[in-house]
Amino acid sequence: MKNGTHTNSLPTPSWEAIAKNGYYAILILSIAFLAFIAGSFTMYTERFPSTYLADAYRGGLALWEQRTRLDDPYPSEFWQPARTEARGVTTYDSERAYDGLTLYTSGHGQKALLISMTGEVVHEWSVPFSEVWDASAGTHQNPRPDKYIFYHKSVLYPNGDLLAVYEAVGDTPYGYGLVKMDKDSRPIWSYMGRAHHDVDVGEDGRVYVLTQDVTQDVIEGFEHLKPPRLDDFVVVLSPDGEELKKIPLLQAFVDSPYKRMLNTVPWFANGDYLHTNTVDVISAEQAARFPFASEGQVLLSMRDFGAIAVLDLEREQIVWALQGSWVGQHDPDILPNGNVLLFDNYGHYGEGGISRVIEFDPKTMELVWSYTGSGDHPFESAIRSGQERLPNGNTLITESDGGRLLEVTRDGDIVWEYINPERRSDDGSEPRGANGELIAVVSGGQRVEPASLNPDFLSN
Repeated sequence: MKNGTHTNSLPTPSWEAIAKNGYYAILILSIAFLAFIAGSFTMYTERFPSTYLADAYRGGLALWEQRTRLDDPYPSEFWQPARTEARGVTTYDSERAYDGLTLYTSGHGQKALLISMTGEVVHEWSVPFSEVWDASAGTHQNPRPDKYIFYHKSVLYPNGDLLAVYEAVGDTPYGYGLVKMDKDSRPIWSYMGRAHHDVDVGEDGRVYVLTQDVTQDVIEGFEHLKPPRLDDFVVVLSPDGEELKKIPLLQAFVDSPYKRMLNTVPWFANGDYLHTNTVDVISAEQAARFPFASEGQVLLSMRDFGAIAVLDLEREQIVWALQGSWVGQHDPDILPNGNVLLFDNYGHYGEGGISRVIEFDPKTMELVWSYTGSGDHPFESAIRSGQERLPNGNTLITESDGGRLLEVTRDGDIVWEYINPERRSDDGSEPRGANGELIAVVSGGQRVEPASLNPDFLSN
């Protein structure tokens, strides 16, 4: 204590100590720099252990995204900015619309809903993934909680049974499985393979679904399709949900005359090189008008390199494939006239949004019909979406990002429109206005004729 002030006496470091500490700092920085150079050289030349380093990096990135960016379902792709405050049926021209019920799935939960033409809910199904999850299946050892899991596609049986495909926010592979439930939402069976996107049922009751697995093999001649990959498979299930056949789609392309299409896989595919989003069993009626396929084969859509294809299940080979002017397409359908109808997510470059629905002749590639939006009513969906040609010639369209279903005439008039009433704010609370409001995407929509359903189902 000196003059009322306390002072601490600290030793003054010697120049020798400073030099020594500086030496260690330079040594550590030099080692780190050399390690960086060595790691960069290893990754660039793809020498050992580049594969392990890449896997560790991608795995860590995926885990970080799940724990941070994807820890809330509302900012995810299952919720998009609402374009309007309108909810439910906004347009209904009873004279020109095709009367029936509409089945759809929504990003707000593990639910499928059947609504009337005026928007009333006629029936609802819901089986949470947690009720059917089976740890012994070897998949999803640590599945996401139910609030992150949603139905993508559903198929309705005449007696009210329903098939639904599970998908989740922030998981890889993102396919979660398949469930068949009765009309009262009681599980009948479940399939714990990593089913995703689409499902179809053949006339014999067999179920056709897409699955994904992470694979590590290198494909000779296609080394740019680097492992680890998310490879897609077509799986055939018995009517009781037992796996009968599993066909690797990448190998089906490699073994086909269309294998060179794999050279057009874009740089941004990030290991998900095919991103198959459609599986449709080809009926005898469709095969009679479509010269590129036979009954029992399946029609596929591969989003990331813009291909639609036909797979022969016996030969396990792609027997026909086509690329066109569409970009990021979904849901190709073979029409009774032999043309193909599909949702072109990114292929519209004029006014009215990025998307369009097109009908084209696969023999000549002539575009025979299209539907696009307008400046006042944009039509666009970067993900999902689909369409269905109705018996009266109208087209039912699922515009997923817009959270809406619309039925349009051949002239493009909207004769029925339904906007998903499910809304949230960014923080997950119920919204009080249009600002910051999110709408749940609509993943799949189908028009159902009441006459195709058992009377006792509709009466309950």
